[in-house]
This record gives sequence, C-alpha cells and structure tokens, in this order.
Amino acid sequence: MGLFDKKYCDICGEKIGLLGNRKLEDGNLCKDCAKKLSPWFSERRNSTVSEIKEQLAYREKNQERASQFRTTRSYGEDWKLLLDEEHRWFTVTRARDLADANPDILDYTALTGCRVDIDESRTEQMREDADGKEVSYVPPRYEYSYDFDIIISVNHPYFDEMRFPLNSSSVYYEPQHAPMSRSPMGHPKRLSAGRVDPEDCAEYRKYRQMGEEICQRLNE
Repeated sequence: MGLFDKKYCDICGEKIGLLGNRKLEDGNLCKDCAKKLSPWFSERRNSTVSEIKEQLAYREKNQERASQFRTTRSYGEDWKLLLDEEHRWFTVTRARDLADANPDILDYTALTGCRVDIDESRTEQMREDADGKEVSYVPPRYEYSYDFDIIISVNHPYFDEMRFPLNSSSVYYEPQHAPMSRSPMGHPKRLSAGRVDPEDCAEYRKYRQMGEEICQRLNE
C-alpha cells in the first residue's frame, strides 16, 4: 500500500482522514475511536485490534458507573480525586460532567498504593550593583517553587498508575535572610544563608497536608 492510500479504522470501519490515523500493532485506529480509550492508557501502539475492542467494551460498561457516581469527597483544584463512599468507587478527573467525560471509575479494591511527589525548583535572586549590573547576593539568595503530584498505584488491566497535580499553580517560597551586621571591630559580616524550610509557607503546608490526607484515606 502507498503512503497516501486510503485507510479505514479497524474498529468502526470509517475512512480515516489525513493525519487522523492512530497506528495499532496490527491495524489502524481513527481519532474518534482513540478518544474513547482510557486517558491513562499509554500502550496503544503495542496493542492489537482485538485488545482495543476489548478495552472499548470495558469503556462502555464504565459509562454506566460514571452516570451512577455520586461524589461524597473531593480533593484537588483543577484535577480532582473524587470518592463515592457509598459504592466504594473513586476516579481522577478534571471534568464536571462525569457521565459525559466517562472517566475511569475504579473500586477501592483496585488500589495498591498512594504517595505524594513534591517537586522543588529554585531560582537565584539577583541585585543591581553600583554600575547597574545584575550580580549575586553574598551568600546567594534563592526563591523556591513547589509542585505537588499525587501518584495512585492501581491493579487495572489497562494502566497501573494515575498521576495528577494537586495544586493548580506553583507554590513559591522565599527564605528569610539575616540582616547585615558588623563585627566588634566594625567590619561587615557576611549574610547568613537563608533557612530553607518550606513548612514556614502556609500554602506549602496546605498541599502537603492535603496530599498526606489523600494517601492516608486511600491506604486505609
């Protein structure tokens, strides 16, 4: 077959448009059928047509659960972990209409673990010298930023991890710095290094505690 020969979806049979093909191990998948797969699924290219059909059948059954899901607890901001404690179900989604979005609805028994991943990055703060040039403080000063991810491990046929951001924007923390002082002889002392303890930051504590609460609840 040539590069530009017409291709047809091996799932629905519809003709696949230019740039619309999603390759499978032994066939082709149109973008509309691909959208119906689990958002946590990442093995599409290594999947057969038969395996994709099995997953789409599971996704249709999942639609029934999504329409029955009743949120009793919610954690997060943009992305949310939702619990249905009556059915003992949970899901992770950013959608408001679960029936329409069809997020994967899992039983509590599918849980195998939960942890919080805190990513820290830092940016050096600079100052202007007498010549108007940017130079480092002595000792160097930094601003820190933090992002919190929840990683939920699951026993599931199509994925084994659900990872989502707990905070919608980075948490920034600037350590306090000791003021310049002078020795008894009148010589200036070096500024002491900032005390890097993000627990001083209320927002940091908020997300750290929220992450711990989520994992404690899911690990019960």
